[in-house]
Amino acid sequence: MTGFTHFDAQGQAHMVDVAGKAATHRVAVAEGRIEMLPATLALIQSGSAKKGDVLGVARIAGIQGAKKTSDLIPLCHPLALTRVALDFVLRPAQGAEPAAVVCTATVETVGPTGVEMEALTAVNVALLTVYDMCKAVDRGMTITDVKLLEKHGGKSGSYVAS
Repeated sequence: MTGFTHFDAQGQAHMVDVAGKAATHRVAVAEGRIEMLPATLALIQSGSAKKGDVLGVARIAGIQGAKKTSDLIPLCHPLALTRVALDFVLRPAQGAEPAAVVCTATVETVGPTGVEMEALTAVNVALLTVYDMCKAVDRGMTITDVKLLEKHGGKSGSYVAS
């Protein structure tokens, strides 16, 4: 394992210089879930939430979050994203597993640095939007299990979570 890249020789935080890195096709996939009451999931599924199409708004919010990652994470490079896609799966409660919405974000670019942070930001912003749109009926929702599933491209190659 190499050391942290966002610190210089004196231990000062800095933005990594990517000028000498080759522009390659880069992809990252992240996932997370928001757990909720079964009645909340039913409202989302039926499209009858007071604020409207919960997943449609969350999808747009996630895309916007990916595009704004460098505004939120201080040392991230602004990137020209070529694709941001968010998918949602509604999971009804089963046994001890609570009802949940699972969000998966896939982000792509052609450039000198990866898009892992953009994929992770997209998932978080989308799930926060679900919370915002449903909090009037369920303040106990929990965002959990946000993680990088895979990344491809660049000098470090591929990573797939086990």
